[in-house]
Amino acid sequence: MERIHVEFRKWDGSLHWHFDTVRLGADSHGVWLGGHDGTPVRRGSEPPITSPPFAMLIPDDQWWTATFNPRLAGAPFGYVAYVDICTPAAWDDASVSSTDLDLDVAMRPDGVVELLDEDEFAQHRISMGYPGHMVDHARTAAAAIFRAMQSGDEPFATVGQEWLGKAIDLGGEASGDWR
Repeated sequence: MERIHVEFRKWDGSLHWHFDTVRLGADSHGVWLGGHDGTPVRRGSEPPITSPPFAMLIPDDQWWTATFNPRLAGAPFGYVAYVDICTPAAWDDASVSSTDLDLDVAMRPDGVVELLDEDEFAQHRISMGYPGHMVDHARTAAAAIFRAMQSGDEPFATVGQEWLGKAIDLGGEASGDWR
């Protein structure tokens, strides 16, 4: 399987989340990456944490990426779908990168959708000097994803969970039934 390194940075260039995945495939929504159960993920230079299996969607030319996690109450990270509002992804050989813009839209296992980190976005908008067009794109993307999740639009209804099944099938270092 093709390995893909994922790297998010902040607008000031500092390293944010980074981890290795495998390419699961592609569909009309974009490129799907997967992490096996036990995938180490790191935020900046912090020690890695161990992730349950996940599927990650990298859409073409969109101001967001989405991660789909197991539907298990109390699962690590606490959300079954988590969308990072970010600059459109840039591909380079076996890696993909993006700039995280703080805002996140997430769905809990009970189906409740939340807009997260508005305070961080407001703070970084000033301290990191986000350009006006970037602020507009981030807000527009967050509002559209929030509506799509609430409406049960794909890939947030069943497609993301189907790709998650492929990531679960990768196996991994840890054991457990995440379905």
